[in-house]
Amino acid sequence: MKHIFLFFFLYTISVCSQNTVKATFIKDTTLTVQSLVEINNFGTQYHIQHNTFYKTENTKSSNYSNVQLGEITSANAFNPLKLNLFYSDFNTVIVLDNRLSEIFKIDFNTTKPYKSVSHISTGNDNTIWIFNQDTQQLELYDYKTNTVRAKTLPIQSRLLDIKSNFNYCWLLTENYLYKYSYFGSTVSKIENKGFTALEEDNGNLILQKENSLFYHKKNTNDFQKLEIPNLLISQFLLTNETLYIYHSKILSKFQLKTE
Repeated sequence: MKHIFLFFFLYTISVCSQNTVKATFIKDTTLTVQSLVEINNFGTQYHIQHNTFYKTENTKSSNYSNVQLGEITSANAFNPLKLNLFYSDFNTVIVLDNRLSEIFKIDFNTTKPYKSVSHISTGNDNTIWIFNQDTQQLELYDYKTNTVRAKTLPIQSRLLDIKSNFNYCWLLTENYLYKYSYFGSTVSKIENKGFTALEEDNGNLILQKENSLFYHKKNTNDFQKLEIPNLLISQFLLTNETLYIYHSKILSKFQLKTE
């Protein structure tokens, strides 16, 4: 009996140790931006300042601005060859290439049927994920053919955040965290216990709850609180195992270590 108890005790310790996440501080950088969008593996930074979208790599910088469409609601740089800018006031998405040249304009006011969009995220090929406020559904929209490749069942609670990669899309609502496949089917549905924002990289998530961050490893239901300094978090990004936290005009860089 003692041997059985000891086995389960050691097994529990082993499982817990595999789920621990350490955040090691690397450096602070002074930064003043309106909104930080992305920092990729090569150090290329995308941000919004004075309603202008910027791309900075090394000492070279380029930008895109379209004052006719009002304020930039959100920007997505997951695919550096097809960057997405969303202007919610005009229900419009602008697709840019890697030189920030406009390659496509999606005006949902003129699509048939009309779509009232509140959130967008990058899709595969010529698609974007859009949240249709009229139907309360997430849709995988092909902007070249003006067709919907997939759609989910209606969402019953308010949408807080959306993130995607080439394989899946995550919706964070007031009640649940959803993960959807590119066929629109539900892969997972986890109760939301206070999270308000999320970031994704390679299927792993970082979620914010008040002024704390939690790590959610892909294909699990676990959320581990990150041990980080007490910072007033404005934004956070996840690139591979590198965590960036933007706070008080400082960009802090941490290395995550999962065991």
